[in-house]
Amino acid sequence: QVQLVESGGGSVQAGGSLRLSCTTSRLTYRHYCMAWFRQAPGKEREGVASISTGDSVTFYADSVKGRFTISQDNAMLYLQMNNLKPEDTAMYYCTALARFGSGACSGAYFFPGTYSSWGQGTQVTVSS
Repeated sequence: QVQLVESGGGSVQAGGSLRLSCTTSRLTYRHYCMAWFRQAPGKEREGVASISTGDSVTFYADSVKGRFTISQDNAMLYLQMNNLKPEDTAMYYCTALARFGSGACSGAYFFPGTYSSWGQGTQVTVSS
């Protein structure tokens, strides 16, 4: 089973930046959908950004487009977050799922129930 460990969270003021990292292991298949999700207190876990490792196609939630950038380098997954807003405050989780084919990891791949492997999360807090 894929193992994931997130890091890089912290507390910043609105307008600031953070870079989240996810160290993965046991990626034994050729292609994966890798994604970042977040969960704020009292809210459901939601998709933030995803990347298809086979062709590097990315997909973003509308709320973060133009501000967040997902990238992947071998066993590492990153999320560069710029112009952070208070509504970005949440626990951020990375995940991965083996896939066949290529193209955006959208639709079902942007639904948390599709994934079974999760890291422990890293907290992001944005103050106004």
